[in-house]
Amino acid sequence: MARGLDHIAHVVRDLDGAASLYRRLGFLVGARNRHPPSWGTQNHIIQLPGTYIELLAVTDPGGIAPHAPRKFSFGAFNRDFLTRGQGLSMLVLEGRGAADADEFRANGIGDFELFKFDREGKRPDGTPVRLAFELAFASDQGAPDVGFFTSFQHYPESFWNPAFQIHANTANGVAGVVLVAQDPGRHASFFRAFTGVNASQATPGGFTIKTSRGDVEVVTPAAFVQRFGVSAPDISRGARLAALRFSVADASLLTSVPGEAGIAGLYAGNITVIGQDDAMGAVLVFEPSR
Repeated sequence: MARGLDHIAHVVRDLDGAASLYRRLGFLVGARNRHPPSWGTQNHIIQLPGTYIELLAVTDPGGIAPHAPRKFSFGAFNRDFLTRGQGLSMLVLEGRGAADADEFRANGIGDFELFKFDREGKRPDGTPVRLAFELAFASDQGAPDVGFFTSFQHYPESFWNPAFQIHANTANGVAGVVLVAQDPGRHASFFRAFTGVNASQATPGGFTIKTSRGDVEVVTPAAFVQRFGVSAPDISRGARLAALRFSVADASLLTSVPGEAGIAGLYAGNITVIGQDDAMGAVLVFEPSR
């Protein structure tokens, strides 16, 4: 099955600071949520049609479950990620639950038990709703600092809300994500298996896989710098998730987005780029909707 982008996790040390940053960049940021105690994390959600950004922080490390054979610890992964810095830590695709876990096992990219959890959410009027998810994890040995999984939602009608998807900056989607690797070709087979998309397109310094909801690109550090004009993350330990590309309906707002946030953005052609020093370890790219 081909899988589109579901969400991307941006893990930070200061969750309130991250929420403030994204609000100043013109996003509508949801309320703070608490994950299961074994994760030790809390988050804010930024919804876009069919995709969301998860602003994430480790708030209660004492209860985090350790990694174990066939068990991926969401909390331990993000806790350890933060010891090396903030940034984009996890790439999540839309899922089917157990079917994905079976497929990843058959393709040799993951042999993890399916993880199920639920939590309470709230509608804009404060009405509580139940949310439940099934997560199927995968692993690229050449990218130990990226968490990969799919997410199946049992009650999508309780999660998605068009009212949460209207942003002052007119962002109307995630155009894609960009990873950086020393040798992008080494990761092509993993990403074909993970996305379920067999075809990839060669691009300068790497490749792109077009999913039903956003592009997944893997490029060299040199190609990343040439394209976006800002530094790439440290890849001494392996490939890293480096940039988020947002599509913006009103292109006239592109140059004002960083200024409204008090940030000196970089304007490269018809895109606006905010580097990792200003965006808490992530590179944020704003570009006109196609």
